[in-house]
Amino acid sequence: MRRAAPPRSGGLGLAAISYVAVDYLRHLSPTWHARLQPALWSVLALIAVSRVPFYRHWSAEFRSAIPFLASMVFMLLALLFEALSVRSVTAVLGLDWHRETHPLPDTGQWLLLALNEKLPQPLVNLLRARIIGLHHFLMLFMMLAFSVLFDSVEAPGLGLGARYMFTMAIGRLLRAVTFASTILPSARPWCAASRFSVPLHPHRWAQKYYVPYSSDFNSIRQVINLDMPYAGGGEYVEEHRPDWGPMSFLIDFLRPTASEESSWFGLLKKAGGGCNDLMYSGHVLVAALTAMAWTEAYGGFSSVAIWLLVLHSVQREVRERHHYSVDCIAAIYVGILLWKMTGFLWPPKNRERTKRLLRLEKIQSRLMQAAKDSDMAQVQKLLEEVELHSHESPRKGPAWVMWIFPSVTILTALTIVLLAFTWTSDG
Repeated sequence: MRRAAPPRSGGLGLAAISYVAVDYLRHLSPTWHARLQPALWSVLALIAVSRVPFYRHWSAEFRSAIPFLASMVFMLLALLFEALSVRSVTAVLGLDWHRETHPLPDTGQWLLLALNEKLPQPLVNLLRARIIGLHHFLMLFMMLAFSVLFDSVEAPGLGLGARYMFTMAIGRLLRAVTFASTILPSARPWCAASRFSVPLHPHRWAQKYYVPYSSDFNSIRQVINLDMPYAGGGEYVEEHRPDWGPMSFLIDFLRPTASEESSWFGLLKKAGGGCNDLMYSGHVLVAALTAMAWTEAYGGFSSVAIWLLVLHSVQREVRERHHYSVDCIAAIYVGILLWKMTGFLWPPKNRERTKRLLRLEKIQSRLMQAAKDSDMAQVQKLLEEVELHSHESPRKGPAWVMWIFPSVTILTALTIVLLAFTWTSDG
């Protein structure tokens, strides 16, 4: 029988809700926010430090240190690749395309505008309120991971952190590949010009393969029939090409201008949130991963509250036109599926004990019969059989190897279907 989870005191949930509520005071009363936020963090820090001498799972934490550091490096590399892709999808078509291209029709945005006309104004104000943002979800996860000090969450905390960062890295890589494969017009047409300094005209690659066939349906029909570009090449404008040494191959992806930062890494640091890195939402992915971690590790009423905050964040992303509805919906189910897929990282399972229990369940009736017959030789034989089977390893490799590739394939296929549906709705 599965052992019931230990009862939760609710202290972690109250701390999380208090953190979100106190931080929201910055909009309601900056004075009280300046007083209460340092006090709250001081109290939480003192309570955590007071528990450190009584923590009993340091050996598990040390075993998880290497996976934690490896996951951190993996996540940083994924974020670097994502930053390069964010800049690239903005620069490749030039600022003129961003200014002139209309946003896609989004029924989710229409629904929210319709609700604004029907719902009571206080409720509309609540939906518009900036209650929670990306940094809140990251901090909520930090609180969850540190709650191992209070035995609120199964140790090790570094193992939970490793799973969170590893899952986020996979999600970020899939996201970068997805939005770079098809460039969606931003829901904010002015976004690119306000955030990036890139050439006004498209890259010569886009001028050859996209621009001549982008507006005339007869041209599109002809290029489909020929399956070859047929438009003649024009005169290309000479672009700024700084000396980046071995990294000069990035010039065609980043398209720097003479007025910008001369370092390629400096351009990537300034990329931040893009305008066309839409499918799927990175903010909602982080929110979904935090909610999944909280639900699995802690549960209770607070996990329901966090999922409600995720939904509030989603509707704000759509309402403020940072993303289309499909971007947020896709991010939620991708986050859920990825979190389930990376369960091999945490919590650590006592496989030997689990195997013994499973084997004991299988031979329970035979063991009881041997005990009734006072056949001690048979009892000893059955127990030796349990011990022997518990040390056998029927699998050739770790379970995640068998799941990661089909899972990634399925997620990629689903994302492509959503992209196709989005473009179809625009037609």
